[in-house]
Amino acid sequence: MNEVRDAFCDVRTGVRMCYRTYGPDSGEPLLLIAGLSLQLTSWPASLTDGLVQRGFRVIVFDNRDVGRSSRISQPPPGMIRQMLRRPIPSAYDLEDMAADTIGLLDYLHVARAHIVGMSMGGMIGQIMAATHPQRTVSLTSIFSTTGARKVGQPALSSLSMLTRPPAHTRDEAVQRYSEIMAHIGTQTYPVNDAARRAYAADAWDRGQQARDHEGMARQIGAIIKSGDRTAAIRRIQVPTLVVHGDRDLMVAPSGGVATAAAIAGAEMVTIRGMGHDIPDGVVPLLTDLIDGHARRSVARSPAELASVGRHSA
Repeated sequence: MNEVRDAFCDVRTGVRMCYRTYGPDSGEPLLLIAGLSLQLTSWPASLTDGLVQRGFRVIVFDNRDVGRSSRISQPPPGMIRQMLRRPIPSAYDLEDMAADTIGLLDYLHVARAHIVGMSMGGMIGQIMAATHPQRTVSLTSIFSTTGARKVGQPALSSLSMLTRPPAHTRDEAVQRYSEIMAHIGTQTYPVNDAARRAYAADAWDRGQQARDHEGMARQIGAIIKSGDRTAAIRRIQVPTLVVHGDRDLMVAPSGGVATAAAIAGAEMVTIRGMGHDIPDGVVPLLTDLIDGHARRSVARSPAELASVGRHSA
C-alpha cells in the first residue's frame, strides 16, 4: 500500500482532528476508532490492508487529546479523582468524543459507515450506534465494555502498571509501552516486540511527548463521567458483533459478555488466547470477522438479527 499522510479537519465540536483514509473513495466506508491514549497508527497495517483488499474505504483518526488531534485546554483529573471515579463536572465525556467522530464523517461526506472500535473506541462506537443509528451500518465492538462497575474491570496488576509516574523521555516511553503490552497483550501468539516499540516511538514523535499522559487522563475522565452506559446500549438496533479475548487483563471478558447481552441480536465471538491487543496471529481471523459481519449487516432484517448466536474462535 502506498504511504498515506496525515490529513486534518475542523469539526463542529471545535476539535481539529487528524485522520487518514485508505482505499478508493468508492469503497464502502469503514471507520476504525482507537482505544484509550492510542493513536491512529495503533491499528495493525495488516488489518487495514486486509480490509482495503476486501473493498472497504478505511478511515482512521486520532481521538481528541491524542496524537495530532486537538488537545483540550482543561486540567486533567488527578490520580485520586480517577481512582475514586469522581468526574470533573465541566469535563468532556464519551458522547462528546462520539460527536467529534460524527463530525469527521460529515467532513468526509460519509452518510453511513461500518463502525469498528477497540476498547474505549468500542465505547464511542456503541454511543454512535445508539444515538446515530442512521449513520451506522454495523457495529463491531472489540474488547470493550458497558461502563457498569461489576463487569469489564481491569486486573489489579494492570492498574498498578498504569498508575506509575508518566514517562519523561522517548526511550522511557518506548520501554514503558513495551512492558505494559507484555502484560496486557496477547501471550499465546508470537509477540512482535519490535513492532510495539516502533509504534511507541512514532507515537511519541506524533504526540506531545512528556505531556501525553495529560490527554490520557482526560480520556479516562471521559469514561468515568459517562458512567454505566447499559441503558443507552440497549437502544442499539444496528447489527452488532462483539469480539473479546479470554485472556484480557485490561477489560475483563465479562465486559464483552455484558455488551452483547445488552444488544438485541448481537453476535459475540470469544477469541481464545487473545489479550488486550490485536496480535499478528489474530489479524486474519479479525479481518474475516469484520468483513463477514459488515457484508451480512447490509441486508439483515430484524428477524434475522434475532436469530444470531454466540461462539468461540
